[in-house]
Amino acid sequence: MTKAKKAFPHPTDLVVHQSTRQLEIAFSDASTFKIPFELMRVYSPSAEVQGHGPGQEVLQTGKREVGVVGLEPVGNYGVKPVFSDGHDSGIFTWEYLYHLGSNEDKLWAEYEERLHRQGVQRDDPMVSAATGGACSTHDH
Repeated sequence: MTKAKKAFPHPTDLVVHQSTRQLEIAFSDASTFKIPFELMRVYSPSAEVQGHGPGQEVLQTGKREVGVVGLEPVGNYGVKPVFSDGHDSGIFTWEYLYHLGSNEDKLWAEYEERLHRQGVQRDDPMVSAATGGACSTHDH
């Protein structure tokens, strides 16, 4: 007898709140999250942010005021936001958005710790690729 994998909650509602810079997402398990655009941007699942392996993450700064100017559906499994700073290469699966929403406090604390360890402030401008900030194989 095979044990069936428990179905992951699926989204039931998705609202982009431009004025508060939050993505509100409701799930079938009755969870609702308001995920700040800044949190989505600094934890984007893209290679530009996450790198190509452990330890290659690029710390994002200066994203407090970032907006979402577009939100494209990706199959039945997620969305691809277009951020106001031009970043548009991260695909946010429903599971990843659920992770961001349900772990928001922990993720903010980890982000603040990473900023502290690298001696930068949350609102500092991003370091350009030319000065060693981003992967040179990506053009954003």
